[in-house]
Amino acid sequence: MQTEILAFDQLPPRVAYEAWRLRQDVFVVEQDCPYPDLDGRDVEPGTRHLVLIDAETVVGTLRILDDGDVWRIGRVVLATSARGTGLADTMITAALAATTDRDVVLDAQSPLAGWYGSHGFVISGAEFVEDGIAHLPMRLHLSGAEADYGGVDRDGPRTT
Repeated sequence: MQTEILAFDQLPPRVAYEAWRLRQDVFVVEQDCPYPDLDGRDVEPGTRHLVLIDAETVVGTLRILDDGDVWRIGRVVLATSARGTGLADTMITAALAATTDRDVVLDAQSPLAGWYGSHGFVISGAEFVEDGIAHLPMRLHLSGAEADYGGVDRDGPRTT
């Protein structure tokens, strides 16, 4: 199993294709949520793509967005064959190791809030529904400051 965190221009074409196909297979097809996954944020200079590769196949991916004052983790996805194996923990741990200089935010699908909580995230606002799926904004406080973050900007419909 190999975990890499790469900028858009560093992604080998096959890896990029497999990562976006995995996002489409899970978010659009499996979760039945047609939405514009390719929203322009993947190619931003500050964006990093974590890819989890097993036997030359992408089995997991997430993206880390540079939102200025915070990092934003989104588009967290695992292939069906990789779920329940602890690989999601591997991915989030690697992402957090790459985002140590400021707070990290994400919008968790509500049933996953406890899992994100096990990694230090706290609910930071009211539940909202996006594409028919309940989400909770969450924040990992790295700056030590406690505040009301209920109005944080969101990464789009598929940040889980």
